[in-house]
Amino acid sequence: MRIFISALICLSIISCNQSASDYHSKFEDPLLFSKTVKQLNDIVLENNFPPMIASRNYAYASIAAYECVAADNPTYASFSGRIKHMPIMPKPADPSKVDYALSALLAFIKVGNEVTFPEGSMMKYYDHVLHDADSMNVPAAVVSASTEFADSIASAILKWSKGDHYAATRGASRYSVNDSSGRWVPTPPMYASGLEPHWREIRPFVLDSASQFKPGRPPMFDMKQNSVYHHSMMEVKNTVDQLTDEQKHIADFWDDNPFKMNVTGHVMFATKKFSPPGHWMNIVGIAAKHAKADFAKTVASYAYTSIALFDGFISCWDEKYRSNYVRPETIINAHVSADWRPYIQTPPFPSYTSGHSTISAAAAEVMTAFYGDNLSFTDTSLLEFGIANREIKSFHDAAQEASISRLYGGIHYRFDLDSGNAAGKRLGASIVQRLIKK
Repeated sequence: MRIFISALICLSIISCNQSASDYHSKFEDPLLFSKTVKQLNDIVLENNFPPMIASRNYAYASIAAYECVAADNPTYASFSGRIKHMPIMPKPADPSKVDYALSALLAFIKVGNEVTFPEGSMMKYYDHVLHDADSMNVPAAVVSASTEFADSIASAILKWSKGDHYAATRGASRYSVNDSSGRWVPTPPMYASGLEPHWREIRPFVLDSASQFKPGRPPMFDMKQNSVYHHSMMEVKNTVDQLTDEQKHIADFWDDNPFKMNVTGHVMFATKKFSPPGHWMNIVGIAAKHAKADFAKTVASYAYTSIALFDGFISCWDEKYRSNYVRPETIINAHVSADWRPYIQTPPFPSYTSGHSTISAAAAEVMTAFYGDNLSFTDTSLLEFGIANREIKSFHDAAQEASISRLYGGIHYRFDLDSGNAAGKRLGASIVQRLIKK
């Protein structure tokens, strides 16, 4: 009888240990975290968040998840103090009962839910994660402690986010259009007003100021045929007029227009894709999986990349609304061909510098710091939109493709790309130096 009872006790202990191992490995699966990020990415896409606002959504949610991981992993230090204005994050009441991976998932979802709309957009997924915990018989004390810790981090991150001046920019004045020579004016087909002209007023994470990596001045607007500007403008037209199939694929693949307006006669309808930061968040997940990164490294690479994207838009938008530079389409239509159209749709903000070039160069520096310069992978991000994959040799290669796609697409001059690349690379290097190489 004693032997029988002892055997039952041993089986019970083994069963409990196996159960704990099972649920922890489930929540610590890096693919589950990437799936969670994709949930937010889809909500951002469906609800038409502009790229710079999307970068804000990703950043605060990713930082919340990162802070949960950092609380239990000495490899990854809290951003508190390293991001100068970020407060100290709360600690768990009973660290021994917290499943930190579960907390990271829940904190990401909670913050993602609060910074997006419609209200409650991510809570069905939140309930799904908790249902999984219940179905795996995760001890109630672990669920309670993990949820409580996640809530405390989410609350602290959201309180901190409210100081970034985002709310104030919602009621700020709109862009003032005038038709001075060389100045940006709205473009077809929507002729929308300049998007987010006050984004440079948003509080950055790592930048000392929005103008820290201010690029050089763009070429003077000059329609003389031997001028730098005229040569650059004609390069855009001639490139689009002679696109190869490969160049068209690059332009389509990196178009990343979150709200393309299609106009046929009196019929207007929009088609949606990932925005540039949404595309890069997808790349993070693909690269982390390819590199076989563990949960903590996967979460960290999302967080650091989202910081690069967020600060990249602040830096670029500072210059866009300083130079207010005219788009190629406007000048080509006015002086060369009234019927000419770019291959992809011109977005509603000034030309100099290229936003995709800036944020892609910054993201590439951060991702290279995590995974090296020789990680090649297949970018499958656009398959769901009917666009074929591309083989990427490195993150820097991806950034260069994203950049040149804007020339192939006919929406940017080459000098927009070169200056954006340079500024983004300097920003990315600064993030690596300040936050990663410690």
